[in-house]
Amino acid sequence: MKVLLCEDIDRLGWLGDVVEVKTGYARNYLLPQGLAKIANEASIRSIAEEKARRAEQRKLDGKRLEEAVKAIEGAEAVVAAKANEQGHLFGSVNERQIAANLREQGFEVRDEIVQLPEHIKEI
Repeated sequence: MKVLLCEDIDRLGWLGDVVEVKTGYARNYLLPQGLAKIANEASIRSIAEEKARRAEQRKLDGKRLEEAVKAIEGAEAVVAAKANEQGHLFGSVNERQIAANLREQGFEVRDEIVQLPEHIKEI
């Protein structure tokens, strides 16, 4: 069954995509939850309008993100942790701790935005 997605759905598609799904999945989950509509001209037109609105919202979000990155750039996060004499930490410093420290400094930062290649384990 061909359906038009009304939302972004992991491992299936993005808003406005016409995808082929099993009939039971469409009837029992996607359609009742309002996540998809049966693909026809009217639904495609309405989703195109929604897609344009979301694209505009993404542009605004991107601009806000750039402004936030510029504000945070150069900021230092100081996380207190115990270490031995050789400088090895008892435990490690992770993204959540760094994000919490940045929030204490007044930045609006979610934990998942801070990314480290690996946890900090040495001073």
